Amino acid sequence: MIGLGKFVTVLAFPLMLSGCVTGAEYASKQAGFASVADKTAIVTTKQTVWIQNQNQARSAAAQVKSLLAQKKTIDVETAVQIALLNNKGLQAAYADLGDSAADAWQSTMFTNPTVAIATTGIGTPELGAFKTIEAMITTNILALATRNRDIAIADTRFRQAQLTAAVRTLQLAADTRRAWIGAVATWETVGQLQRAQAAADAASELAEKLGETGAMTKGAQAREHVFVAELAGETAKARLAARLAKEELTRLMGLWGNDLDYQVPNSLAPLPKAIAGRDAIEAEAIRNRIDLQIAKLELEATARSYGLTEATRHVTDLEILTGFETEREVEDDEKKTRTTAQVELEFAIPIFDSGKARMRKAELAYMRAANQLAEKAVNVRSEARSAYEAYRSHYDIARHYRNNVVPLRSKVEEESLLTYNGMITNTFELLTDTRDKINSILLSVNAKRDFWLAEANLAPAIYGGGASNASAETEVGAASESSGGGGH
Repeated sequence: MIGLGKFVTVLAFPLMLSGCVTGAEYASKQAGFASVADKTAIVTTKQTVWIQNQNQARSAAAQVKSLLAQKKTIDVETAVQIALLNNKGLQAAYADLGDSAADAWQSTMFTNPTVAIATTGIGTPELGAFKTIEAMITTNILALATRNRDIAIADTRFRQAQLTAAVRTLQLAADTRRAWIGAVATWETVGQLQRAQAAADAASELAEKLGETGAMTKGAQAREHVFVAELAGETAKARLAARLAKEELTRLMGLWGNDLDYQVPNSLAPLPKAIAGRDAIEAEAIRNRIDLQIAKLELEATARSYGLTEATRHVTDLEILTGFETEREVEDDEKKTRTTAQVELEFAIPIFDSGKARMRKAELAYMRAANQLAEKAVNVRSEARSAYEAYRSHYDIARHYRNNVVPLRSKVEEESLLTYNGMITNTFELLTDTRDKINSILLSVNAKRDFWLAEANLAPAIYGGGASNASAETEVGAASESSGGGGH
């Protein structure tokens, strides 16, 4: 026998328990973002923000305007900072972190109980009647028993989401850096082609005058004219590639409207005098790669899920029902009230489903995560070695063109000009040497671009964020070999 007051106490008990764990660390609108900002700042030395209201949006927009106003010709560091402040895709990735925080917050709350109240009445006051009031509250006690494991799994997923947001930030920074390098390199190529165009125009005019005097055949004249025409076509293609490369950079920085009136430099920075050795680059990558940390957390989450599956293998739903039933009867003009407490337990009997299939799936999920982690560790080591090998080799190649090929071509052209002035060398040899020098300069520009791209890929190889693949580099290289640019 319990009274209504006691029933209210029973009803409130799960609700009072739900207040024991608040999930305050997940409830913040910036939940987990401080860790993301700190991790990425170590690598990029740049600020990133999670914009969630109008004031924050206006502040970020003002920062972008200020950066653009300070430098009409933006350097690579400015481009990366603008992208981290202004790229809307990055903000969408941060919303995924908010979703994970909300899920973790939800896991700290108890499952709401279910309440059922019913009344029935039979008979009339004259003939005798009775009225029944029945109330039941249902609570899933299995959810209470596994609550700590559910919270641990949700927390692991939340930490994964933090690392995923950090990887997305590093990826945007690396993509912006590569796009800036590609844009500047194409404009540098355009500049070289424009200088070559001037020399070719002069050669074409010379050929025409020699033709008028009979010193050059029409076929030879045509060869010079077609060289000028082809070079004009290559320069036009280079300008297109440069404009498209700058547009890719614009997209990554999230710019539009009046903000499009910016420029990039006309040439990449010279090669450094020396490059740093990275003897322990594999160890650096294993220690710092964020995507490897994500894979470790995936294995941890899968292991926790496996334990939860094992705990609920036989009984997947266990509910306790508590309540009371009050009967009011009229008998011999006398009202009688009787209250009876009720307790029921509901669960599924594992006659047909013994849980073996669920256990098998959990085991396979764990083995999959373990093998994916092992594969990731192997790949991270390989990617780090490849990134440094490309960095080292591209430096040697670019330095070879700078120190050997271009100076030798210039020397050949100078000597050819001297012998031509002394009437020892003919016009055809002089023009051929000039063309060869132009090609060597373009190859040197491409080699310098490849080095700076390889340098930009070092950080993603060590910290995560995705290095550009070979096909992408080949595409950029092919575009700028026939392209050019002056940073407009």
